[in-house]
Amino acid sequence: MSESNPVKSNADRMRLEDPDRWVPRQVIPFAVFMAFLLVLQLADAFFKVDLPEAPWWRKAPEQWIYPLQTIIGLGLLIKWWGSYEFNWSWKWSMIGVVFGAVGIGFWILPTALYDWLGMEGEAEGWRKWLGLAARRDGFDPGELFGEGSAGYWFALVMRFIRAAVLVALVEEIFWRSFMMRLLLDWDGKYWRKPFGVASRLSFFVVTGLFVVAHAPVDYAGALIYGSLTYLLCVWSKNLGACVVMHAVANLLMGLYAVGFGKLGLW
Repeated sequence: MSESNPVKSNADRMRLEDPDRWVPRQVIPFAVFMAFLLVLQLADAFFKVDLPEAPWWRKAPEQWIYPLQTIIGLGLLIKWWGSYEFNWSWKWSMIGVVFGAVGIGFWILPTALYDWLGMEGEAEGWRKWLGLAARRDGFDPGELFGEGSAGYWFALVMRFIRAAVLVALVEEIFWRSFMMRLLLDWDGKYWRKPFGVASRLSFFVVTGLFVVAHAPVDYAGALIYGSLTYLLCVWSKNLGACVVMHAVANLLMGLYAVGFGKLGLW
């Protein structure tokens, strides 16, 4: 084994020696996650009923689709846990915490500015491009189940688990562990590339896809956040640090959304 590509764990060994198993385990959790988003769009179009007398699972299909997405997604990750080369490190995890806090600060800054500037209605021009918006309408289990009810707390806890655990894991495994390597050498044995190798192509493609995977109102924040994640990835060369960054960022965003009524953020 070359010194430039050492085997550090069983996950590294699988990646180098058994790509037929390694590749699907990097891709399938993310693909399943995205498939549930498609199911949600179909449910909103053909299943959702916006009537007061309708049962909750018809009025708000996301309240059962998201928990199901979370349970199945985490099940896949747990099943294949040994396939992921997190290489957890206290040092890089703490740096990931800082990056996550800074990155999500830029993400929520536009809606905070919307309030600080005393804006009303829909922003126009450069303010709209930067994502200045009220972000009040969104995930609200209190309206559906009643504040403090069992349904409310179940929905809220599952939402945080989805955002801070599932999303952080499936996206970083796919974007950083798989896609960045693929872009380095898609005609060759890309899986043999070390984690966190920088290239212009991988930066623009991965960061660009990460941005467009979000709503236009989030484009500016996603661009800055995605760039910071890429920087952490190539600096630390540590997948665990990227996961920690994503988890902290989503946790803080959820707390801000619930605490300040910015439910449209998530």
